[in-house]
Amino acid sequence: MKKAFIALIPLTVFLILIVLLFVNLSTHNEVLPSPLIGKKIPAFEHPTLYSNKTLNQDDFKGEPWLLNVFGSWCPSCQYEHPLVTALANSGRIKVIGLNWKDEAEDADRWLKRWGDPYHEILVDFEGDTAINLGVYGAPETFLIDADGTIVYKISGVLTQKNIQQELLPLIDQLSDREVSL
Repeated sequence: MKKAFIALIPLTVFLILIVLLFVNLSTHNEVLPSPLIGKKIPAFEHPTLYSNKTLNQDDFKGEPWLLNVFGSWCPSCQYEHPLVTALANSGRIKVIGLNWKDEAEDADRWLKRWGDPYHEILVDFEGDTAINLGVYGAPETFLIDADGTIVYKISGVLTQKNIQQELLPLIDQLSDREVSL
């Protein structure tokens, strides 16, 4: 009996670690200080996933927008995807996807499975734009104003809480500012 109990200890510790890892992955988000807050988004030029267009940062000027860094290889991106979709469908802000270091076929398959909420999907095959943005890992989300200035950054998974408490008030503030100009 004592040997059986001792044999279960490593299994129990392993299961506890798995549960803690899952909880951390599915709820991990934080606001990391970014030296880019208050500065113009770094210059970029990327092809889009579903068209022959190439877009750059100036193509999004004129209204606030959200840049959501994702990849088909990212399990946390799948977790947050319904919230990205709901935010895009709300019509409150244009959501642009930055498909980071992903093959076009993999991204297409992932979006067909989980849905495509994005106004445009920029393809960052080499990861240069992500590096210039200071991306630590997917998912990350940037709120950018109508002039192309980064206003806010969330590193990690979007949650109902950080959307309601952090993003939407800032989006409303930017929208009010745009209307009053």
